[in-house]
Amino acid sequence: MTAAHDSHASDYVPGEMPIVEHTTTFLGVMGLFKWGSLGLAAFLTLLIFWFCTPAGFLPGFIVAVIMVAAGIYFLREKPTAGH
Repeated sequence: MTAAHDSHASDYVPGEMPIVEHTTTFLGVMGLFKWGSLGLAAFLTLLIFWFCTPAGFLPGFIVAVIMVAAGIYFLREKPTAGH
């Protein structure tokens, strides 16, 4: 081991690192998964109604729009209760 390698080990101090970047990244990834999953589910529903049932495009589009509206209602950020 070199002296430079030992100095890097001492740079980390538990409890001293700011977690703002970690929190921001976590919230961004969770938002991407949440809204991406909603979009993917609505798109797949549209395609299934359009190509796999005799209903066609318009009913599939209507169901997809309803799914997106319900998803936005249920997945939106809710105000936190003050304690």
